[in-house]
Amino acid sequence: MQFDQSVVAKYFPSLSPTQEKQFSEIGHIYADWNAKINVVSRKYFDDFYVRHVLHSLSIAKFISFQPGAHVMDLGTGGGFPGIPLAILFPETTFTLVDSIGKKVRVVNDVAERLGLTNVTGIRSRSEQVEGTFDFVVTRAVARAWTLYDWTKKQMAAEHRHDIRNGIICQKGGDLKEELYELNRPYESVDVASYFEEDYFETKKLIYIPF
Repeated sequence: MQFDQSVVAKYFPSLSPTQEKQFSEIGHIYADWNAKINVVSRKYFDDFYVRHVLHSLSIAKFISFQPGAHVMDLGTGGGFPGIPLAILFPETTFTLVDSIGKKVRVVNDVAERLGLTNVTGIRSRSEQVEGTFDFVVTRAVARAWTLYDWTKKQMAAEHRHDIRNGIICQKGGDLKEELYELNRPYESVDVASYFEEDYFETKKLIYIPF
């Protein structure tokens, strides 16, 4: 299968040779897994780099994770947004959490094959994960209030970034009711302000500070 990974370099032109190699390999590794189990939608797999890799990296346009930071990817599925972010931020530790064992096996295998030593896949529920985190990232896993409730005890008290520790959710569609229900301060960012591809027209990042 042929992939066009040029969209990554288009928006992130300062990649190291190692990162370029990892991003070039990631599509083929997921294609191998998708032939065995349905890790990501096969219907749109030809658009893998836009829908999964670049979409994950929209978080990197919002915040640059610091060396030594700890990030949880909650409900990671096959590894998104955690795996692409771990490539981009090799000095940040990523814990990728999912309750489905076969998805965690995919995550750990992908990380190993890419040589990512900053990724750990864990089969668990968020509230059972040990440790504290600077940020929690998610991709349409649950409603914003639920995410806040699940992770509030695991948010680190010390802030090491320019913005406060918190949750960064990747969402789409009409979020008015969900954000009203949240009843907390938040910031909403249109992903289309970062990327020009049509796929991102309805995509948003919701940042909930703690």
